[in-house]
Amino acid sequence: MTQLEYINNKIIQDWESVKQTLSLWNFNEEKIVFTNGCFDIVHQGHIDYLSKARDLGTKLVLGLNTDASVKRLKGEERPINNEYSRALLLASFEFVDKVILFGEDTPYELIKAIQPDILVKGNDYKIEDIVGYDILKAKGGEIKTLDFIDGFSSTSIIEKIKSL
Repeated sequence: MTQLEYINNKIIQDWESVKQTLSLWNFNEEKIVFTNGCFDIVHQGHIDYLSKARDLGTKLVLGLNTDASVKRLKGEERPINNEYSRALLLASFEFVDKVILFGEDTPYELIKAIQPDILVKGNDYKIEDIVGYDILKAKGGEIKTLDFIDGFSSTSIIEKIKSL
């Protein structure tokens, strides 16, 4: 298998693949961490955040907004990079185990299906306001927030480029 094939295999395309992967991980008692986002222009802040999220468990599943959902959430000029490009880049990180595209505005149904052990978001959220909080609380899972690195955001990078 080539490296590109390996990376592409980390991008989940269908629910049957998700079920098989989760069954194996649960059988092996892996600690599954879930986070999500648009990850439009990947930067140092994303890398720091995702690597810290993975350190909380043994497997990291990343829910990635589709192009249509990014457009609804961020505006008509977004995303800058298409969903396959974003998924491929994120899947290439060693600390990201699976990337799953979702088209809804929130990953609620995805979290319900995955049933992660730990749900992670940035510290700009209050724990009880994080989508999926009720799911994790009901199953005895953990909800964690992580600090961001100041000065890094896709929006600020885009604004900087526009001002040049």
